[in-house]
Amino acid sequence: MNKILCVANQKGGVGKTTTAVNLSAALALAGQRVLLIDMDPQCNATGALGCRPTEGHPLVRNQPIRDSIVETDIADLHLLPGSRTFHDVDQLAKTDGPEADRLRRHLDEGVHAYQYVLLDCPPSIGTLTQAALAASTEVLMPIQCEYFAMEGLTQLIQVIRRAIHQTDGRLTFGGILLTMYDPSLELTHEVDQEVREFFGDIVFDTVVPRDVSLSEAPSHGQSVFEYSPRSRGAFAYTQLCMEVLERE
Repeated sequence: MNKILCVANQKGGVGKTTTAVNLSAALALAGQRVLLIDMDPQCNATGALGCRPTEGHPLVRNQPIRDSIVETDIADLHLLPGSRTFHDVDQLAKTDGPEADRLRRHLDEGVHAYQYVLLDCPPSIGTLTQAALAASTEVLMPIQCEYFAMEGLTQLIQVIRRAIHQTDGRLTFGGILLTMYDPSLELTHEVDQEVREFFGDIVFDTVVPRDVSLSEAPSHGQSVFEYSPRSRGAFAYTQLCMEVLERE
């Protein structure tokens, strides 16, 4: 049975797309068949893997998902590109009634060939993110190590809990990931301690450091493993991949 991971946070700039792209790459390099689905209208995950957005989002077309999946430069990592078309964004955002059920069925039918499916969501808790949650089996939440890290989390957790209830337990909390970690800052340690005390075991042991390689890699259309395989960022996402695999 495959795992569908929704990578979500209502705040921008917390490493959400960086995590979706590099965790997908790490899982593929570890021998898993992986599909990354770009559900963010900004299409950053698509560009980060050197691909172009599609004119019509595959999830709202009346055709099999496999017809729209593209290969990446990493073996066993495939991509369902995003779309900037307003009509597609609007259709994806319809999570009430039959539209939500159709999206979930369409996704379920198209991902059987993959062991891991990752959904990169927009930086919001709007209807598009809720649609991704409804179609997923786990949610992974990156949190930046900064003063406002806990701000808005209560609202997001309420949305996740509602999605868990609506999916009859299909959706579970996969984990919280601390990103942009700078051990030289006292604030980083304060945020680390506060998050772990509040959330407990669902927080990953792995932390993702501030690393220029993680910022530069997308501009080259590459994951951090292709751009700078010996970097701290590559090591961190390798460790995260191992934790994800161990939690099966």
